Formats: sequence, structure tokens, C-alpha cells
Amino acid sequence: MGDQTELFMRDTDAFSWYLEKDPALRSTILAIAWLDKQPDFDALSARLAHAVEQIPRFREVPVAPPGRMATPRWVDVDFDLSLHLHRFEAPSPHTPATVIDFARIEAMSGFDLSRPLWQFTLVENLADDRAALVMKVHHSLTDGIGGMQLAFLLFETTSESDPDVQVPLTTVHEHVPGTAELVRESLAYDWHRVFETFRHGLSEAVPTAVHVARNPVRSTSDALSTAMAVGRFVAPVSETLSPVMTDRSLDRHLDMIAVDFRDLKRAGASVDGTLNDAFVASVTGGLRRYHERHGTTVEELRITLPISIRKEGDPAAGNRITLERFAVPVGVADPAERVRLTGERCRVARDDRALPLSNAIAGTLNLLPSSVVGGMLKHIDFLASNVPGVRVPLYLCGAPVSGYYAFGPTTGSAVNVTLLTFNGTCCVGITIDGGAVPDADVLMESFRQGFEEVLDLAGDHHPVVLPLR
Repeated sequence: MGDQTELFMRDTDAFSWYLEKDPALRSTILAIAWLDKQPDFDALSARLAHAVEQIPRFREVPVAPPGRMATPRWVDVDFDLSLHLHRFEAPSPHTPATVIDFARIEAMSGFDLSRPLWQFTLVENLADDRAALVMKVHHSLTDGIGGMQLAFLLFETTSESDPDVQVPLTTVHEHVPGTAELVRESLAYDWHRVFETFRHGLSEAVPTAVHVARNPVRSTSDALSTAMAVGRFVAPVSETLSPVMTDRSLDRHLDMIAVDFRDLKRAGASVDGTLNDAFVASVTGGLRRYHERHGTTVEELRITLPISIRKEGDPAAGNRITLERFAVPVGVADPAERVRLTGERCRVARDDRALPLSNAIAGTLNLLPSSVVGGMLKHIDFLASNVPGVRVPLYLCGAPVSGYYAFGPTTGSAVNVTLLTFNGTCCVGITIDGGAVPDADVLMESFRQGFEEVLDLAGDHHPVVLPLR
């Protein structure tokens, strides 16, 4: 039969795909590479074509079997790079804000579902001969860590471009299955999954039985704890904890914050925390200030925290994350205490017994109407994601990369804050739902102050920068 698991979406990928029915839940990832000079467009085309050849998923489209008999099947179609790589000259005043305006429209726009789910645009003619590459990818194609793995196929670590990279001359395309064939393949895929589940369960049955016989009380407690963890994982969320960021819309606002990587890491370590603890506590510090400026206080807000379950050897394409929802302290004014409490709750989430079952749980949620799942997601207050990035300089066809920002989807929340480490800088991309936060400038200034107060924990530090101001 071949490896049927590679033909069909994983349940976690399909989860983001099915959410696409609601435009407010579009799972679009954007990234912007800011370039100190304009790269040669023909060289960029050649390099991108070469990268796509290394990752067949970027030449494929998902085709849904009838009646959700299985998750969507990936099908290789006739691929035309010119439909996925574009260029245009930035309008006056040729500033980064003109790129952000374009990226904002991209974030709000859906994909052509008859073509592979990604789009790259080179924005040229920025001031001082600079440029920017706007990369738009559907979340079912990859996650943040996979995206950074893919970046090394496109970007270089030296200013010298690879002269051997050429546009491939031929590509072999797969036969597109008809309905009857798709049904047969879906049934084969379902049987394969049942067989693998049975085989895995059988291999675990004997040692599990021995463990139960030797430790009946502990085994019962473990099973109960796992069941409770799964219950928390899928528990409905009927209202936001924020009394201010309650509305939801299709409007999106993008912005950026730059924080020195070493400074933020030192700030976390100063209270025995991690960079991620300091990051999330900075975000919650900003949200505390934002609520205070609206004449209210809030003790906790509900966060969605993407947690990587990626293992060594997993392909770059495809999602290997799960989404944990839990409350984090916001009303704690002392930044040191907030970092400590935030770290404790994040570590509990990362040790959740339900994490290994996330793909199976996603499969169950995929059976529910999108409106039911969407109703849960739209009551999450905010999403924060820390993506390990690149700690060395990057170049795109000889053009130095001066910044690399990722903008994740709000997925129903009021705001998504994504930190991507690049060459000594925490590049923080922020996607804001304009209905939840109509005064984005006020929120951004609150975030700046939230980062500043956490950085102060370690003493002198570089200033927090709002690049668009």
C-alpha cells in the first residue's frame, strides 16, 4: 500500500484546515524578512524553485474525501512558480509601514484552494535600496519550527550565493485521484490507522498488564489523571476572562517589537526563569497596563500556548505542535513574581498528560462542526508563541537580512504575540484583532512598557524598539 500516512493530513494539520471555513479562524502564518538591499529576482526564483523541489508538500494541494471519510489527501498538481512568487515596488513613502500594510491584507485574505497553500512576495524599492520578502503559508503546511528548517533551503549563512542552484527542468506530477479512487484510498488509510493502533496497543498490553498487577493503585491513579488531563484539554470555553478584549472581527493589525535576546534571557535567569518565562510575563505585563488604561483590572487571562511535539527525524512540512489553553497571572504588578508564577504554569502545561494524545484529540475535534470548535477558540484572550530561530546572520541571494518577524494567526483570540529569535534579537511579531483591540497603538505602547519592566530585573539593558514608530 505504501506509506499511506504521508498521503493524508495528520489530524493536527486537518484541524487548522477545517477551521478555514470560518474566515475569523484562518490559520495563515506570515513572516517578513527585512533585507538591507534588493536581491536579484531571477536568483531568488531559482533558489525558491530549488527549495520547493526538496519539499514535495509545497507542490501539493489538499483534496477532501467525501463525508470526511479521512483527513484531506495531499495531491501533487501541475506547479507554476510564477503563481506563488511575485514582486512589486513599494509605494511612497517607501517605508516599512508600506510593507506591513501589504502584509496585513495578506493576513486577512484566504488562499486559492486549487493551488498549493503558500505565497511569497518580494517588496522592492524601499528607502535606501532596501527590500522585504513577505512569506505567507497555511498552518497545515508547517509550524514555526518547521518553517525555520525550511528557511535554510531559501536563505544562506554567507553573502555568497550558491552558483549551482538552478531551476529544475522537469517535475514528475502525481495522478489526481477521482472520487472512487479517493474513497478507496481513504478506506485503506483508515484501515492502516486502525491496524497501527491495534499493533501499538498490543505491544504495550503485556508490560501495561504487568505494571497494573504490580502497582494497581498507582496505575488507576495514572489512568484517572490522564482522563482528567484530556477533559481539561477539550473543555469548552464560553467567555473571555478579559472584560475589555471581548469583540472579534475579520480586521487585523500587524506590528513589531525588537528586544535584545541576551537581555531578555538574563532577565528570566535573574529570577531562576527562562527566556520564555520572561517573554510571556512581558506580554502579560503589557496586557495589565492595557486594561488599566481602559479603567479596569484583571487578575488572570486565558492563553493559548503552542507546544512543540516535534521529534528528531520529523519532516519540516506538517504541524508538530499542540495548543495548550490555561490561565496566566496578569494582575501581579511585581515583574519578578509574575515571571516566576508564569514559569510555573507554563511548565505544568508542558508536562500535561494529554500532550502525547493531541493528534488523536484533534481527530475527535475534527468530527465536531467548525462552529462548535470556533466558539471555544473565540473566547481565548491571547496567544503567545516562542519560536527558536536563527542565531547567525542570514542572506537572501547576497542581500543581508536585518530582521525576521513571524506573525501567527489569532485563531479566535484577541492578539497573537510571536517571538522569533534572529541573530541576537528577539523579533516579536504581533497580530491584533481590530474588533478586540481598536486602539492598537495603545496596546503596542503597553507591550513596550511590559518588556521594559521585565528587562529591568537584570539591570542595564538595550532599549525596547518599536520599528514602525
